[in-house]
Amino acid sequence: MKKDFDLVNPMSVDKSTVMKILSAMLLALVANVAICQKIDYDKKLKDLGVELMEPTKPMANYVKAVRTGNLIFLAGHGPTLPDGSNITGKIGKDLTVEQGYNAAKQTAISLLSTLKAEVGDFNKVKRIVKVLGMVNCQSDFTDQPKVINGCSDLLVAIFGEKGKHARSAVGMNSLPSNIAVEIEIIVEVE
Repeated sequence: MKKDFDLVNPMSVDKSTVMKILSAMLLALVANVAICQKIDYDKKLKDLGVELMEPTKPMANYVKAVRTGNLIFLAGHGPTLPDGSNITGKIGKDLTVEQGYNAAKQTAISLLSTLKAEVGDFNKVKRIVKVLGMVNCQSDFTDQPKVINGCSDLLVAIFGEKGKHARSAVGMNSLPSNIAVEIEIIVEVE
């Protein structure tokens, strides 16, 4: 009886056995890629308690998103609530760091709403590339990263590894309409 594989002489492997192993490995790889690419983001958002909203209109002469090649640049968004109002005030004076964190999370929801309107399907997102977070605060406030974590944590919770991004979190003396935070993101898409 011929063995398919000889431990003493591994080069004696039957060619059909090698082909079967390679075929099985390729099939498993293709299946894994297909499973990884198709995530039910609507369900994931629902599980996280996130409800997207109708994207807001620009406040001036600009557009909310610009695509160039495989990159989408989203304009600065604020912490717009579903009723159209904004979370306003200076973090560290009018609002706590925790309230600022929640404002950054709400801003991420606003950004995601615009992104979904632009791409239609979050499965087209290859990666969140960059986040620029601006915090409305006084000059002695230094916890801007803790505030912008509200946005970053949500992006990573939704997109996993694809949601990890480069980031800047900076303080601003003021922001339009006294919003608590303003955030821009750059997204790579297919």
